[in-house]
Amino acid sequence: MPELPEVETVRQGLAPVLEGRTITRVQLNRPDLRFPFPDDFAARIEGQQVERLSRRAKFLQADLTSGERLFMHLGMSGRFVLAGEQLGDFTHAHDADPKHHHVIFTTEDANTVTYNDPRRFGFMELVGPDEPYRLDGLGPEPLSNDWSAPDLRARLRGKKTPIKIALLDQRVVAGLGNIYVCEALFRAGISPGRGAGRLKVAETENLVRHTKDVLTEAIAAGGSSLRDHRQADGALGYFQKSFSVYGRQGDPCPTCAAPVARRVQGGRSTFYCKSCQR
Repeated sequence: MPELPEVETVRQGLAPVLEGRTITRVQLNRPDLRFPFPDDFAARIEGQQVERLSRRAKFLQADLTSGERLFMHLGMSGRFVLAGEQLGDFTHAHDADPKHHHVIFTTEDANTVTYNDPRRFGFMELVGPDEPYRLDGLGPEPLSNDWSAPDLRARLRGKKTPIKIALLDQRVVAGLGNIYVCEALFRAGISPGRGAGRLKVAETENLVRHTKDVLTEAIAAGGSSLRDHRQADGALGYFQKSFSVYGRQGDPCPTCAAPVARRVQGGRSTFYCKSCQR
């Protein structure tokens, strides 16, 4: 499933096409994705300008002039396909099968933004300006100034759960996923099985710093293309070429050459070095 860097690279690709543009037509090719589309979904979006396209955790958020917010989640295989004369060399060739084109947004300058999702685990929801939403209780964004070592220590205080599981809790920090937590813990030299509330001050400082570094590097690399992820312009991400431990069970640790280990935590694979991570 796409994590924060993948969703952020998609946002960066869509923003020049959508921000400040009026959506003139919304074509729905089916009544639902993971969930049914909201009532009058197309009619509520058509004629509205996208004032801002942002990201919250692993969601895209389009603020419309009507005051409503369009939230979009990519699920496991969702992607956006861009087309239109004005896009020029911005786009690469896509291998997206048109039979999975479920939503097509057309903008005032005749560009199209098509949501393609073979597995249909993604979804779109429209929320009014004063309506609560599922993201309201999330923790801080890991790349924001709000997420710091003191904040993390406060959120982990008293927690007996393993640090790997704690970091995947979206109420502790928003948007982190399995891949980048494994990589950040390796860089910080912290065992994924350590009790979250037992980290020392210096360890939380290192963990926050390395987490921010990993995410920043992954965004610069266009995210990680393990299965379905592509950037909005059709290009593949390539941060997977820089993985130190994720998916590398049995390979030599890049630091000490001991074999990378794998264990299951919370139903997910954790990759780490038994020698380097304490």
